[in-house]
Amino acid sequence: MEVNIFQVDAFTREPFGGNPAGVITNSKGISEENMQKIANEMNLSETAFVRQLDDCYFKIRYFTPLCEVDLCGHATIAAIHTLANKGYIRPIENGSKMATIETGVGPLQVEIDFENFSPVNITMSQDKPRSVGVVEDTKELLECFGLDGEDVGVVDEKLAPEMISTGLPDIMLPIRDKETLLKMEVDFCRLRDLSIKLGVTGVHAFYIEAGEEIAHARNFGPAVGIDEEAATGTANGALIYYLKKNGILKGNSLVVHQGESMNRRSIINCYIEGTEDNYSVKVGGSATIVMEGIIKF
Repeated sequence: MEVNIFQVDAFTREPFGGNPAGVITNSKGISEENMQKIANEMNLSETAFVRQLDDCYFKIRYFTPLCEVDLCGHATIAAIHTLANKGYIRPIENGSKMATIETGVGPLQVEIDFENFSPVNITMSQDKPRSVGVVEDTKELLECFGLDGEDVGVVDEKLAPEMISTGLPDIMLPIRDKETLLKMEVDFCRLRDLSIKLGVTGVHAFYIEAGEEIAHARNFGPAVGIDEEAATGTANGALIYYLKKNGILKGNSLVVHQGESMNRRSIINCYIEGTEDNYSVKVGGSATIVMEGIIKF
């Protein structure tokens, strides 16, 4: 069997930035076993397997090198960009077009912005944000990063790490200063065991100045085979909800810089709407195809 395959850098306009994802644009006939083998072969944090049901209606499955996950933000951005770039989604000269994707968390809406018939920005809705619970005993969590209690919070705000989901549950871990965030070293084996015990995908550590709308983040998911990611859509969707519900973010938008410690700078644009009981979250950014070919198996 032969299928078209792409490697796409998401949340960046420049090659070799952002977070790379694999994209199979037509997964019809590929068994689940072979999807996992392809993801292993690609050895990227996620590979998206797309099945087109209509011009703007798709089913997407997501595989890490280790397992299938219900949703992946950066792989969605990568997949929709590729579908629009290669004509699977009929382009328009200028303006926006909506697509629907079926995922493991249900149907989600994706908006594609076109300029001169080319996709320039993709914005995807997230699953309804929710808190899974505060991490009451932080000792084990902080030991995974070599931190102590004084390192946690937003400037003078003492915020507790909290498990938030907009499709996948991650622990939001506020770090008081940027230097600590970028330099901290991680015990991945210990973090993997803790993540499995708590039932989370991983930890989203971040720094933000109080009252600002720009954050810096690092994401760690060894429990699903990803030590660190340069950009994470769902985790940053969770982040804007966490900041909004805790009164840190006064506005309704957030720009997150991620991947700085990996030399793969990513820009993730996050948006939140609604009220405390009924928030909705969107995450968006650009992408660029860096490699394409045929995989035979």
